[in-house]
Amino acid sequence: MKYTQLGRTGLKVSRLVLGTMNFGPQTDEADSHAIMDAALDAGINYFDTANVYGWGENKGRTEEIIGNWFAKGGERRDKVVLATKVYGNMAADGDAWPNHDKLSALNIRRAVDASLKRLQTDYIDVYQFHHVDRRTPFEEIWQAIDVLVQQGKILYVGSSNFPGYKIAQANEIAARRGGTIGLVSEQCLYNLAERRAEMEVIPAAQEYGLGVIPWSPLQGGLLGGVIKKEVEGGRRASGRAADSLANTTIRAQIQSYEDLLDKHGIEPGEAALAWLLTRPGVTGPIVGPRTAEQLDSALRAVELELSDELLTGLDEIFPGPGPSPEAFAW
Repeated sequence: MKYTQLGRTGLKVSRLVLGTMNFGPQTDEADSHAIMDAALDAGINYFDTANVYGWGENKGRTEEIIGNWFAKGGERRDKVVLATKVYGNMAADGDAWPNHDKLSALNIRRAVDASLKRLQTDYIDVYQFHHVDRRTPFEEIWQAIDVLVQQGKILYVGSSNFPGYKIAQANEIAARRGGTIGLVSEQCLYNLAERRAEMEVIPAAQEYGLGVIPWSPLQGGLLGGVIKKEVEGGRRASGRAADSLANTTIRAQIQSYEDLLDKHGIEPGEAALAWLLTRPGVTGPIVGPRTAEQLDSALRAVELELSDELLTGLDEIFPGPGPSPEAFAW
């Protein structure tokens, strides 16, 4: 495994991030534990989760699965850089109550303690704001975070799904207040087929020293060889990938992508991950394996070298917006 610093911090993290969203809803606890063991054995030390994972009536279940894995010992917790998130309402569906969500000081305090209990740990390495809270001022948010840092409950803070201007606003207010280093990472939707983050989010992250953690690196499976799987095994795409392939223009684009990679003898999903590892500002993409085989495929991407010819071909199929601000200014 290769490692890098998380943004401007001294924290060393793996170039792949283990996403745990499937743990509970699609992968049972025993298989989830096996995947985490395999990830750790392969050198992946950055694990990402969220308090709402498990979804519906099972919100928090994913954190519980991770907590039970930590409880097995073997220095599991010490070896892991643990990231979780706050924002979503944790009350049972239909039973929402005021102040049970978003980023008020009250909810942050409540949510941290609940996550720590489920995770069976006394600290969180990277505590992430899952979404922008337009009604809570950053002065209040940072005051709440400062208390948690002083208490030793969290070490660093990151954002997720933030636009560029909110990254700037958050860190400028943090700097004016003093005593906090502000956001150190941004988790955003970014992949070959979805490159809008290059317009504002990634430039802002680079300017303020945030590590970029792309989520959905395969665009919901669209970049994982969906057409090839249809032809060879009769396995049809589902969800977002199926919706995208219904568009004839997108289907032709994906066909060109798969043909290019077939010419170079590279698996599409591995190429999509490897491409992200070449992008400026990217710390590491989140991989969310449902099975051990999917984890093995993701691990191969770390060693994959993409030629200049292949990178040029990928840019031709999936052209990015271009440099900012030129891409939208003229």
